[in-house]
Amino acid sequence: MKAPYIVSLACFALVASAQAQQPAPAEFKAGTPLGVTTDGKYTPASSNVKVFGSFVNTESCSYDESRGLIVAVSRGADQRFVTNDGFVSLINHDGSVHTPLWIGATRNGLVLNHPAGSDIENGKLYMADRDGGTADGAPSISVIRMFDMKTGAPAGEINTAESTGFNDIEVAKDGTIYASQTGSATVAQRIYKVTPDGKSQVLIEGAPLAMPNGVAIDNDGNIVVVNIGDTAVLTFSPDGKLLKTEHAVQPGNDGLVILPNGTKYVSSVRLGGVSRIRPGKPADLIATGIPSAASMCYDSKAKQLVIPMNPNNALAFIKVR
Repeated sequence: MKAPYIVSLACFALVASAQAQQPAPAEFKAGTPLGVTTDGKYTPASSNVKVFGSFVNTESCSYDESRGLIVAVSRGADQRFVTNDGFVSLINHDGSVHTPLWIGATRNGLVLNHPAGSDIENGKLYMADRDGGTADGAPSISVIRMFDMKTGAPAGEINTAESTGFNDIEVAKDGTIYASQTGSATVAQRIYKVTPDGKSQVLIEGAPLAMPNGVAIDNDGNIVVVNIGDTAVLTFSPDGKLLKTEHAVQPGNDGLVILPNGTKYVSSVRLGGVSRIRPGKPADLIATGIPSAASMCYDSKAKQLVIPMNPNNALAFIKVR
């Protein structure tokens, strides 16, 4: 009668021993700029080397004023096929690669599944990621993942379980996050407000939202949203009251940039054009033929729009005045 008990104790001892011998998780490390590492020594690329690319399903970008570099966010493989495959590259003004894998050089201490919109505020890179959704029909939830802009290291996350997935995000100076849930005929179309302490609330739901996508904060602190479902460019107060409706030239919109002079630029992910809306004037089309023009950013030093092109694995650049 005692033999099974003895075997159980022996098995427990083996498991405990194996667990004790497992190495500690490796520390997170950010990737280095282009170069070669051999025998622990890093050799930077010479000045006559230029590399382009380093994008896989790039959905959004942000501009790092401190570095003078474009932060390009790639989703990598679809979450249904490969989990934790997102990464971030650093790109020069001319589109050449500075750091191919800044976040994602290793997966040590890193979870970045399928990032979409991004923003930089208060020394942090915020990305709209999600957990779950690893198979057709499998549920997913929104996760805002944050990273330190100096080191690239993870700096916290906020889960919004009631959301199936945020699309674009914009972060206010106080750390409040405004996020779009694009939705569909069966999934609610919403703008969420997420406070720095991690509390989420639905700020806006339903019309005039029509598959909301790009989100930005204007110079008066109001929330501006563009729709995929129509041409509307909607300005809401921070408490969700509709203040103004403008219109892009094309529907199907995704990216939104607002300059200090109040000019808005809107990119159509469906039709591939960029609309310019100057204060008090109707929109005009300043660029066309950009397939899958997604969540763009503004490179203030080079005075250009930078537009990720989703599955085309590329960035487009448009000079603006």
